[in-house]
Amino acid sequence: MTRYFLTLPLLALPLAACQTTEQNAALGALGGAAVGAAVSSDSDRTKGALIGAAVGAVAGATLIGPAPTRGQCYYRDQYGQQYIADC
Repeated sequence: MTRYFLTLPLLALPLAACQTTEQNAALGALGGAAVGAAVSSDSDRTKGALIGAAVGAVAGATLIGPAPTRGQCYYRDQYGQQYIADC
């Protein structure tokens, strides 16, 4: 049973490497909310997080962008270089 749980991350790794537009938007929203909350004053921390999340989601979905064709995904190699290949 322990061996089964140790192999689960190895099976999930290829799936986690594919970046979809939704994942980019979610990551942008999370980062934007963190930055928005960090730079806001104590009284406006929630408002800053909401604005940061909205801006981050738009930036993550449009600036990072989807792969150019359906069935294609962005990947990163061990050097951090981004490339496009079949999902």
